[in-house]
Amino acid sequence: MTDFLSPEQRSKLMSRVRRKDTNIEKIVRSELHKRGFRFRKHVKYLPGTPDLVFTRIKIAVFLDGDFWHGYRLPKWEHKLQYFWKDKIRKNRERDQKNFRKLRRMDWKVIRIWQHEIEKDLDSCVERIISAINERV
Repeated sequence: MTDFLSPEQRSKLMSRVRRKDTNIEKIVRSELHKRGFRFRKHVKYLPGTPDLVFTRIKIAVFLDGDFWHGYRLPKWEHKLQYFWKDKIRKNRERDQKNFRKLRRMDWKVIRIWQHEIEKDLDSCVERIISAINERV
């Protein structure tokens, strides 16, 4: 893999990438909170450590970034270096594995993409609320 940054520069850059409490997470959490919903964040004992968890009704919500989780990867993977293609493919495989595990544990899994939140936050929040209402 040809990298234009030194290992130190790459490390510093990657350390700035947030794994939790991203902007899209904060926006969705804030909107749900305003509407009176309470939830847990980043529950480590569940596969994939969902971003939002409604434990009593077994709903796990993943708010995924388009790049890191490979939204429509086949359309743009040709632009990536091998390292990134491999990393994103592994992320996608891990996501699917975790979703299957959760479903086997009788959890409803909701996945919302970054671009969906940026385009229409209300519709994304309504999707979550609708799933909650189905399970209550």
